[in-house]
Amino acid sequence: MNIAAKIQQISILVPPILLAVTVHELAHGMVADHLGDPTPRLHNRLSFNPLKHLDFLGTLVFLITGMIGWAKPVPINASNFKSPKKDMLWVALAGPLSNVILAVGLAVIYRFMGQMSMPHGLLLDILKPIYFMLEAGVVVNLGLACFNLLPIPPLDGSHVLEAFLPDRYFIEFRHLQVYGMLFLLLLVFTGAIDYLIVPPLHFFIKTLLG
Repeated sequence: MNIAAKIQQISILVPPILLAVTVHELAHGMVADHLGDPTPRLHNRLSFNPLKHLDFLGTLVFLITGMIGWAKPVPINASNFKSPKKDMLWVALAGPLSNVILAVGLAVIYRFMGQMSMPHGLLLDILKPIYFMLEAGVVVNLGLACFNLLPIPPLDGSHVLEAFLPDRYFIEFRHLQVYGMLFLLLLVFTGAIDYLIVPPLHFFIKTLLG
């Protein structure tokens, strides 16, 4: 194992991961706050400080896979919403959608830099890491969006699914949430998640980065 290469890879991944999880969770909190739930604000989660949003295990998965992971969920009290099911749908979608928008923005900058004639010397050494971080940022944001849309608690996709479930199935699905994280970790560490995430993720990465 090349320790120097691994350290370099982690140093390139860390800034995009911090940006991606901050934008993701901040989007959840801001939409919830806008729709009438002050819980994220009361828990000081309407913050640009990434440390408030990091989940240790989710960040570790990010660093291992380089593509997928998760953040610490923003506390939401759906009873504060006028229409709990519909409003939770928008709150759940806000995170992944914010990452897609961010990925598109980073991809535009990445392609613009790719069209530039790269300078030589010290400036090249400065720009290369930025170029690689932009590439990693697109991958991480798309990975975070795709992964979180899986309908497995506590991921955002589970809340999207809940919005369309009849009440009787909604309650039964809620009872399964206690097993969600266990099932999620099983998918990640057995590699089974690759069959669900990697094909669409590679398609979107290729579309944006070329």
